[in-house]
Amino acid sequence: DGKYRKGKQIMFTSILTSSQLTLTQVALCTLAALASGLVIACAYHTAGKASRSFSLTVAFLPVMVMVVILMVNGNLGAGVAVAGSFSLVRFRSMPGKASDIAAVFLAMGAGLACGMGYAVFAAVFSVVISGLAFLVAKSSLFSKESSMRYLMITIPEDLNYADAFADIFESYAENAKLISMRTVNLGALYELRYEVELKDENREKEMLDMIRTRNGNLTIQSSLLAPTVNEL
Repeated sequence: DGKYRKGKQIMFTSILTSSQLTLTQVALCTLAALASGLVIACAYHTAGKASRSFSLTVAFLPVMVMVVILMVNGNLGAGVAVAGSFSLVRFRSMPGKASDIAAVFLAMGAGLACGMGYAVFAAVFSVVISGLAFLVAKSSLFSKESSMRYLMITIPEDLNYADAFADIFESYAENAKLISMRTVNLGALYELRYEVELKDENREKEMLDMIRTRNGNLTIQSSLLAPTVNEL
């Protein structure tokens, strides 16, 4: 019980014990921020297959946030300054995944804790959350069923897309939903996107052959993943 209380006290005790910063305090906070950032970046890079550029950004983001917090510590306008510094952080210059936001905010939270002197808490917090995120990413939680397919079917303009494949989907799919439609090739063709749950995965080719005879042998694409969209 005594060891537990001592460990809890260390975790939730700031190393910034005085208003005057020392080199030792800054060095400890920097090391904790860098270690936290590397843990978060490694976990996200392995689980989410992030780019090297984004992983490096996440790795050094806690240090940058820590420096800002250290500089405004003790000032009356600290809250406004911190909010302003956070608003300068641009998550991504290109569209990316929604999970990128979680990685960025986790890194910012670790940097904020280090900037306030809670180095041990920041390190433990980063390891625990990154570990849980890694395990969830590697598990089947929230994953799509293997029988789900996303079909992109091109049809000529004279084919009524509303019920063009209704009978085929009724024979081969449990559910089929039209999720998007657009014109291509200057309006001469339509591109339909369906979300389909197959009755039997072994009969997928048979279903695609039936669709191919219906759409005039135009392009058909079947994938396990949803069509790429801009999430951020």
